Amino acid sequence: MTDRAARRPRVLARIALLCAAGAVVAVGFAGPHGLLVLFCALIALAVMAVGGWWTLAHRGVPRVVGAVVAVAAPVGVLVLAVVAEVALIVALALVLWGLGLAFARSALRAERPPKPMPAVETPPPRRPVLIMNPKSGGGKVEKFDLVRRAEELGARVVLLDTSAQQDVAEMARQAVADGADLLGVAGGDGTQALVAAVAAEHGLPFLVISAGTRNHFALDLGLDRTDPATCLDALRDGVELRVDLGRVGERAFVNTVSFGAYAQIVQSPEYRDAKTATALDALPDLLLGADGPHLTALAGAERLDAPQALLVSNNPYAAPDPISLGRRPRLDRGVLGVLGIRVDGAAQAADLALRGDRAAGLTVLSARQVTVDADAVEIPVAVDGEALFLPTPVVCSLAARALRVRVPRDRPGADPNQQIHARRLDWRDVVRLAFRSGGGRPGESNPREGHPMENHPRENHL
Repeated sequence: MTDRAARRPRVLARIALLCAAGAVVAVGFAGPHGLLVLFCALIALAVMAVGGWWTLAHRGVPRVVGAVVAVAAPVGVLVLAVVAEVALIVALALVLWGLGLAFARSALRAERPPKPMPAVETPPPRRPVLIMNPKSGGGKVEKFDLVRRAEELGARVVLLDTSAQQDVAEMARQAVADGADLLGVAGGDGTQALVAAVAAEHGLPFLVISAGTRNHFALDLGLDRTDPATCLDALRDGVELRVDLGRVGERAFVNTVSFGAYAQIVQSPEYRDAKTATALDALPDLLLGADGPHLTALAGAERLDAPQALLVSNNPYAAPDPISLGRRPRLDRGVLGVLGIRVDGAAQAADLALRGDRAAGLTVLSARQVTVDADAVEIPVAVDGEALFLPTPVVCSLAARALRVRVPRDRPGADPNQQIHARRLDWRDVVRLAFRSGGGRPGESNPREGHPMENHPRENHL
């Protein structure tokens, strides 16, 4: 580590403290009116959560009232700030505080930089076979001319016939029987998982082409989601990553398995064409317990009773936030991420909005195996977004580093410093960094670096 790199965490920490101090000074200049606006903003956040709960958990007049309250709360705070003539100062304080948080996280990340997944040099494949879904992602296969580009690089392309039901896994097995030494998919994450399971079964490398709609797996591999053609570069100049492959029952998954409200909603035939309307129609009964099975989950030694929604992920996501999970910093840690939500009323909704991952209604765990049971013979499950029914109990597990993923040597999202880091911000660590003498010992590292759950004190590694 160079002297400049060793000093960087200290410099970032000092900038963070200056920004935080500037925010406090700005609030001081705003006087009592500024403090009142900030206090009202916190109240408005809770009120918005209550309004959101009414909107989701009720129908008719309560839903309309909830929507109005959720919108009126932030508008009221803005009007109060303008009337009190402190809007600009409060806005400045919030901007400085936001910058302080950003610099503080950067300082902690620079002190203990996250390590990328190790890449292995392997020779290019000689007989790659790529399965492509021409309808996936709104027609990205045709838009980016993926068939021609793949064939120019020596791959054999198998196009799915979207007018008929096809067994993608069987197509992959046939490709292996015909001598394929690499399997790849241009399609959604559900299709990726089916072919990945065949590749892992035969010990073959697997190529991900980001031609799906959301491409969560491609995102966490660092691939370019804006141009899926760049993924084909791995055929001529690539490296291999060893990543974990999830299993739910007899089916593989690369991202997540969902139980509860979301899993039940996606079963509806109307969901694909009218997602919002279908969800709003179903949520009141699901959230208030009038519909859906009673779930229990065992994550290692921890038991979750009656979660309204349960998400099990192939490796933990960086942000324990049910709205925006962000991304998974690593895919090779050998543990499942577990996120459970149980909100029984408006008060718990407000608690979740104000306290975030510390709220009682949110449970964040990790485990090597998760077993979900219910008072039903089978339950709805969403596996990488695909709607299924599976017999109970449903067991989720991981095959550690079972999948050889071939990726391009140059990937835009491969730099771990560009990833969301899961370490919780503690200002005491920032102060320690800012006033540490010298630049730290070159090569100094965190002895716990690389531990699967080092970054979240509420998570239990089971």
